[in-house]
Amino acid sequence: MNSLLIALISWCAVSAGVASTFVQYRRVAVQGVEGVSTATWLLFTLNGGFWIAYGLFGAHSAVIVVSSLLCWPLQGVITFRLAPWRHRRGSSQALALFAATCVAPGLVGGWTWCVYGCGVSMVVLRTPQLRQLLLARDASGVSATSWYFSAGCAALWIIYYAQVDLVAALVATLISGVVSLSIALLATARHRQGARDFVRLEVFAN
Repeated sequence: MNSLLIALISWCAVSAGVASTFVQYRRVAVQGVEGVSTATWLLFTLNGGFWIAYGLFGAHSAVIVVSSLLCWPLQGVITFRLAPWRHRRGSSQALALFAATCVAPGLVGGWTWCVYGCGVSMVVLRTPQLRQLLLARDASGVSATSWYFSAGCAALWIIYYAQVDLVAALVATLISGVVSLSIALLATARHRQGARDFVRLEVFAN
């Protein structure tokens, strides 16, 4: 794949990532923080800081740095609005997970282990949302659009990482991308089922 096409894919990945984060930011700005997890967004913000450091010192990739820098302020605003200092249990869990999956592996095995650990944390923070959708028919508060953006963004990053031989980042992103797509598909199914149920109730009421 030629360098121009790789550059195009990488900057499309940057755009998709920013768009995905902005969708959630807009939702919080308009609808409030009801149903939004403090622990999840604190971990997103911590991971964002990690990817900036990795882009600078591990991968030496301007694309990774710029992508994370553009998303980080939005993640920070969402996290601030969730007031993590008021939710000590969730915040402590997020900090502990980040330390266990990103910091500790990095101290032992360097950047590669750190990236794999970050991939684990990205899956862990998506698991409660996936579990909720599997066990409950209610998907209110879950933005399928945001998760589709997230999955699409992951696909673009996977192509980029494959071309620049960043294997650890590719594997981590592939796993989290599959989970994101699963959440998006389940949320879509639940929203459609909810709409059908609403129509049935309207017909029954009339």
